[in-house]
Amino acid sequence: MATIQKRTGKSGNVTYQAKIRRKLKGKIIHQESKTFNKKKNAELWIRNREAALDNPNELDRIKHIGITVGQVLKVYQEEFDTIKQAGRSKNSELKRLQNTNISELDAIQLTSADIITHLMNRLEIDRVKPQTANNDAVYLRVAFKSVKAKKNWPLAIEAIENAIIIAKNEKLIARSDTRERRPTSNELVKLDNYFKIKDLNSSIPMREIMWFAIHSSRRQEEITRIEWNDNDDQAQTGLVRNLKHPRTKRGNHKRFKYTNAAWEVMQQQDKKNKFIFPFNPATISSKFTDACKILEISDLHFHDLRHEATSRCFEAGHSIQEVQLITLHDSWVVLKRYTHLRPEEITAKL
Repeated sequence: MATIQKRTGKSGNVTYQAKIRRKLKGKIIHQESKTFNKKKNAELWIRNREAALDNPNELDRIKHIGITVGQVLKVYQEEFDTIKQAGRSKNSELKRLQNTNISELDAIQLTSADIITHLMNRLEIDRVKPQTANNDAVYLRVAFKSVKAKKNWPLAIEAIENAIIIAKNEKLIARSDTRERRPTSNELVKLDNYFKIKDLNSSIPMREIMWFAIHSSRRQEEITRIEWNDNDDQAQTGLVRNLKHPRTKRGNHKRFKYTNAAWEVMQQQDKKNKFIFPFNPATISSKFTDACKILEISDLHFHDLRHEATSRCFEAGHSIQEVQLITLHDSWVVLKRYTHLRPEEITAKL
């Protein structure tokens, strides 16, 4: 049912208030109104709105208006990432997104323009690279799709998909570059000497952790999860629980081969704890980053030690099958990305 009510203001101005009501079994289930300066505009609005409301999805969409992007991200983080045990960096990015302007926008009425504006602000104001801005688009898409599937909320997924197409075409977002950074011999000497002194007054043996990472190829989160009881002394293997994987993580336990050097570093650790390196991975990363800043070592991340370890395995003459048993890379194709070898260090085979 729709009505148009003529109103005259104190100044003599005439306006027309258009009202629409929808009832179900005698009960009003929806009503909305809008005021116009001309009657024909009010009539046109009524025709367009009633045609839209004939679509049952429209009433459901209106009912959920008010749900914010921030709420969607929070639901995703609490109900989905808890199940999948998301990594520290992903959780951090989801929390950061919840504190941006886009999180305050309506998740039902979100537009492609809203998302493009957010991405442009990331590039222009936050000074991030398109590869970093791409993470925001990816997290928004996966959160919206997951929450819609579970909650059946009519979220603006199409707006996100369209924005991503535009952002890619305009170079606002891009895939991450393949990283080729390896520490130089001089940088490793500097770090070794630095941690040798710092570790004297620290509860975290960063020098040993650094060399264990280089010899084992383990990520910092994996290093802190390796348990003494999972080691096989005879086979010289260990177990990585919940190994990082693009599609699954929880329950993805895999056995890896220790190199002789990694085994030696591991055996030197205190066996009183359940874990071989019972430390916070975030603290390890922070200490490594601080050391690089103090030593003026540019653009070196703790994860680059895994790259160094993988390349050293190839330089030592191991086959790709053997290297995979050490690094636990899921794909040989992915493994090849880490094999930036130094020709002078490849073991000669006669």
